[in-house]
Amino acid sequence: MMGSGAISWSSRKQSIVTLSTTKAEFIAAMACACHAIWLLKVLEKIHFQQKRSIPIYRDNNSAIKLSKNSFLRGRSKHIDVKFHFPKDLTKDGVIDLIYCRSENQVADIFTKFLKLASFVKFKKLLGACTLEDQV
Repeated sequence: MMGSGAISWSSRKQSIVTLSTTKAEFIAAMACACHAIWLLKVLEKIHFQQKRSIPIYRDNNSAIKLSKNSFLRGRSKHIDVKFHFPKDLTKDGVIDLIYCRSENQVADIFTKFLKLASFVKFKKLLGACTLEDQV
């Protein structure tokens, strides 16, 4: 989101199989962090200065904790090193992984079937409207 409108989003199947939701969310956070860095570079080219860390909202507390924890143990110790990019960005203050309850996760409009009330709420939060709304 920039201002009050969505400027970028994606929804795709992960290329690897994970054994838990936490690992899947952790890997998704890495993809999101990479895209955020790309957007930062685009903004720098047009001389827009980002003054604070980029908030990335996740609805999985375990994945957030895994991204902030410097030690891997137990079932997370085998995660490939390339997926630890968000840890470095969090530590450096470039991104900030923030917990967001599932019922408030606007990104779900792109990835899940939603009840009509949730769909309408998220659509409005994204700044999207129908042609009838504009007439």
